[in-house]
Amino acid sequence: MNELALQLNETIQQEEKSVYEMLSDLGRKIYFPKIGILSQSAEAKAKANKYNATIGTALENGQPMHLKVIQDTLSAYSPKDLYEYAPPAGKPELRSAWRNKMIEENPNLQGKSFSNPIVTNALTHGLSIVADLFADSEDAVIIPDKNWENYELTFGIRRGATIVQYPLYNDNNEFNDAGLKEAILAQKDRGKAIVVLNFPNNPTGYTPGRAEVARIAEAVKAGAEAGIKVVAVTDDAYYGLFFDDSITESMFGQLCHLHPNVLPIKIDGATKEEYVWGFRVGFITYGHTSSALLDALEQKTLGIIRATISSGPHPSQTFVLHALQAPEFAAQKQEKYEIMKGRANKVKKLLDSGAYDDAWDYYPFNSGYFMCLKLKTVGAEELRKHLLNEYGIGTIALGDTDLRIAFSCTEEEQIEDLFQLIYQGVKDVEKVSVS
Repeated sequence: MNELALQLNETIQQEEKSVYEMLSDLGRKIYFPKIGILSQSAEAKAKANKYNATIGTALENGQPMHLKVIQDTLSAYSPKDLYEYAPPAGKPELRSAWRNKMIEENPNLQGKSFSNPIVTNALTHGLSIVADLFADSEDAVIIPDKNWENYELTFGIRRGATIVQYPLYNDNNEFNDAGLKEAILAQKDRGKAIVVLNFPNNPTGYTPGRAEVARIAEAVKAGAEAGIKVVAVTDDAYYGLFFDDSITESMFGQLCHLHPNVLPIKIDGATKEEYVWGFRVGFITYGHTSSALLDALEQKTLGIIRATISSGPHPSQTFVLHALQAPEFAAQKQEKYEIMKGRANKVKKLLDSGAYDDAWDYYPFNSGYFMCLKLKTVGAEELRKHLLNEYGIGTIALGDTDLRIAFSCTEEEQIEDLFQLIYQGVKDVEKVSVS
């Protein structure tokens, strides 16, 4: 094993042995090279005041070489903020700005110790880093039965982990903390569990309330107290889109300092929060009381980034940083939030009218982009195909009964027509089934 990896492992073991035991085989082997092209280039950048012949980019007239046809469309930005490689950890100014944003928006982070956010190539990349660092073959990854299908690819297919599911809702249509606790405690023989908490939930649009969150934290803590090393991942893809009767903070702060056997990891990004889906700018943040351990985890994270994408795209990091620093940012974001909230409320009002009760129930939702119908009389896949072929309406079928509807991409004035057509589609399929 490389000497740098051994040093990082030793630091992690000294600071928190349980965190070392959470690392995968790859997580223990990975390191960020301190002697090599990047480190030598960084040293030259600081000291080579005459000629710097280390840089793997082309320069012209003292700035990054570029094509006029590209720069003309980006003339508001300096070439140095677009064309050069971004550092593997991301633009330092962006990392600081995102950290400040996290603290401002999450009062539960006050007094908590956590790393500087590291820039990822959006949220999937952040989850992939977690999988590489912490998931070995047959490790348990615990997710609810209503989940984003990419978890299976990221943790199961890529890393060979075992996906363990529990029902998202309990009999009271609240978050099923008892099911989560049972799933965690069932991993006692393994001694380790990776728990993914995704709020607002994709596909249901559900976020728990404060009392539910306290019970979730207790479920995680119960596993830790039973000796299980818990990697607690908050997938905050839809963070900030909280519309009604839910927490308005990330669970990351609740999990920080919870127990020595719990390592909180926050995965978030500008993708949905700032409505920049194609920019691919995300972040990964670790929570722990030891700064030395946080530094070691950052080095291992940078090793994964260096070994996969080398570094994230520089232009989109510059664009997001510009937005965060703009005086108009908060007001413009609030404007979009109100539009999204209006759509969610319109959906809920329609569904609560009773007009569709014979065709479906719906799962509780209060946030995010989506909601899910629970069909009573027809199959979800059959209805999905019928709506697409006969009405030109696209929906997502999940299992036998669940149909996901994205109100995020449906104008408020179109929502009533959308659900009326879905209802008509149900009636069409019912008639075919009877005949």
